[in-house]
Amino acid sequence: MHKPLEGIRVLEWGIFHAGPGGPAILCDMGAEVIKIERPGTGDPSRQHSVYNIGIDSLLPNGSTIFYDGANRGKKSITLDLTNPDGKQIVYNLVNKSDVFFTNLRSSIINKMNMDYTTLSTANPKLIYASVTGYGTRGPDADLGGFDWQGQGRSGMMYSMGEPDMPPSVAVFGVIDQATAIMASYQIVIALLMRGRFGIGQKVDVSLLGTASYLLYFNNLTRLLTGCELPRHKQATAYPLRNYYQCQDEKWVVMNQRDKGWSTVCELLGLPELAKAPRFNSHEKRIETSSELVSMFSKAFTSKPRDEWLRLFSEKKLILCAVNTTTEAINDPQMIENDYVVDFNHPDMGHLRIPGFPIHFSQAEINNNLLAPKLGEHTNIVLKDIGGYSDKEIARFRNNGII
Repeated sequence: MHKPLEGIRVLEWGIFHAGPGGPAILCDMGAEVIKIERPGTGDPSRQHSVYNIGIDSLLPNGSTIFYDGANRGKKSITLDLTNPDGKQIVYNLVNKSDVFFTNLRSSIINKMNMDYTTLSTANPKLIYASVTGYGTRGPDADLGGFDWQGQGRSGMMYSMGEPDMPPSVAVFGVIDQATAIMASYQIVIALLMRGRFGIGQKVDVSLLGTASYLLYFNNLTRLLTGCELPRHKQATAYPLRNYYQCQDEKWVVMNQRDKGWSTVCELLGLPELAKAPRFNSHEKRIETSSELVSMFSKAFTSKPRDEWLRLFSEKKLILCAVNTTTEAINDPQMIENDYVVDFNHPDMGHLRIPGFPIHFSQAEINNNLLAPKLGEHTNIVLKDIGGYSDKEIARFRNNGII
């Protein structure tokens, strides 16, 4: 069975996650991704294992969770791009690649002559893809940024939590991963256009752009009505669209249409509410939300979460568990749909890892966590793809170019 992107070659010059995570997704779909790293040190995420989150991400094989997760399936070559011979090797590989990808700042890209104008001269049909912090135009186009800057500047940190809380941040790397998904998406679209129209082009996406697009309806509401969407306040929000704590201190979240009003009331042991005139319309229930939420909250504490899930499911009402991460990765629905899969790592043995969320009937996907050792593929890539001889490769190595 085919892989969706088999035969596509990507040359990556990226660091950390929001950038490299995009080509990693292309690897999942069968693309060959060659990662250019600095000799001796490589991608900084190889060394960054502690992020002050209470967990050391160092793996038993000496790598880190964040490096392996963002670089799974790739080939690593080391090149000194400050050396003219190192640059020439890249130009040679670009001529034999479909995509060049980077998330370095434009000032560095231009200084190193790795810009679109230069590389497209070597390969006019090249897809040149980039990820930035805040977009390629404007006064902050060359500023660096990470996941939290995307969350903060987009308004996302004020879209979570309760109204009286400080800004809330989602952990860990949520916008980095969303940007990686968007980066892979832009590349696939550009490859489709090249196949249809025979054109190469430059495409870009940013942390800010991705985060703001995730907030599409928040922004659309503000733009069309002039009103900023308020943060969710559990105590006063609409009772059928809310979350509640159960007897075992676990939580459920409900998003039920009004036609289920009577059934919800009966299940909660509050049948009198369904018949009360003061609650018999959507508008009246909005006016009395605070009172209803208080009664619903008390009712939910009468049974454990799993019992509520069973009762609501029998009535085909929309209610689900508010899972912790541990609960989520062991959720039977997650496992049955391969959102968590088994993987046998050559160094670490049997693992469970996130699975690719898209399923194809006529294609297969690579689900793996095998990232390359620094420079592991330098010789084979330069020889088999670059066309360099063993003697030339030895010279590059002796001169510190690779």
